[in-house]
Amino acid sequence: MIKILALVMTIGGAIALVMGVLGIFGSVALMLSPWALTILGFIFFVAGISMLKYRKDTDEVQAQRQSS
Repeated sequence: MIKILALVMTIGGAIALVMGVLGIFGSVALMLSPWALTILGFIFFVAGISMLKYRKDTDEVQAQRQSS
């Protein structure tokens, strides 16, 4: 479950980051502030990547508890 959330956060953050950077340079017209979109995209991307690297999935944790 945690890995799914981390993957969604990573993909969503990457999309927001790209759209925000394109909005800053004027390539894409956005309804939101491109700076806010870039900052939020960066935060979600970094959070998703760190969750993928350092968190164990809830299924793995439950399996370890049952085996010991």
